Amino acid sequence: MLAVEISAPGGPEVLRPVERPRPEPRAGEVLIKVRAAGVNRPDVMQRQGKYPPPPGASDIPGLEVAGTIESTGADVGDWRAGDRVCALVSGGGYAEYVAVPAPQCLPIPRSFDFAVAAAIPETFFTVWTNVFERGRLQPSESILVHGGASGIGTTAIQMARGFGSTVFATAGTAEKCAACQRLGATRAINYRETDFVAAVREATEDRGVDVVLDIVGGDYVPRNLEVLAMDGRLVQIAVIGGPRAQINLVPVLQRRLTITGSTLRPRTVAEKGAIARALRERVWPLLDARTIAPVVHATFPLREAAEAHRVMEADTHIGKLVLVV
Repeated sequence: MLAVEISAPGGPEVLRPVERPRPEPRAGEVLIKVRAAGVNRPDVMQRQGKYPPPPGASDIPGLEVAGTIESTGADVGDWRAGDRVCALVSGGGYAEYVAVPAPQCLPIPRSFDFAVAAAIPETFFTVWTNVFERGRLQPSESILVHGGASGIGTTAIQMARGFGSTVFATAGTAEKCAACQRLGATRAINYRETDFVAAVREATEDRGVDVVLDIVGGDYVPRNLEVLAMDGRLVQIAVIGGPRAQINLVPVLQRRLTITGSTLRPRTVAEKGAIARALRERVWPLLDARTIAPVVHATFPLREAAEAHRVMEADTHIGKLVLVV
């Protein structure tokens, strides 16, 4: 099969189309004939040598795919050859075929093509488990989403609004802020021009928000705590601004704040399967109704994965980038 491998740690040019053996599904797995694969920041980090795949995972990058089931391994009862699915994978997505644990597969929502479906798993699994399970966001509450124009951000805005919450977002350009508002954010704040703490405090009459979803870390952490309301929750899912922060613990005590976070890739098949079941029950009806949908900025042929990475690193896109096979 055709696959795209990382020939050595480095820039986008190290992504190289190669021939690899087609994987065989083991017990509990399905083999997916990939029609499209999402591109995500962890793929870039893996290419740079900063995010190695977990033990047992493919060295081929790619954390989400959409396609049709080619065959099934033993002990798979829910899926049949020919089923249209999207799936979360621990690696191997940049290829024509990938073997996936069956519990991590979901049916492609009605009227979605493969390219749009491939943009679902990584961000929707991440947002559901972090915002709604760990962050416990409720319909009557509010959330601040940093990086609102990213794949995670566009998903979080739509899901929070879909369940009735008030959303604020940050982004780095006027165009990205406008996109956040079109997706449902009550206000989008250009962090290059405006202090998000002051803006959110003003918009909420100094109450603050109930949840902050942050991908930055570093010096954002104390500012995120400052913007939280009583009993607020800071959910940390990435640290692109640095893994270390100095904070004042007094507000944590006074306002009963919670700091939490998680990573998705190392979690067990059982844990990912539980997230998939929750998504199918709670979120899939919104996708089937097109109340919410992934935002796909651009698609690229699989062989041009390097160009997709260049676009991602330029950081001018809104939503997701997808490879098509």
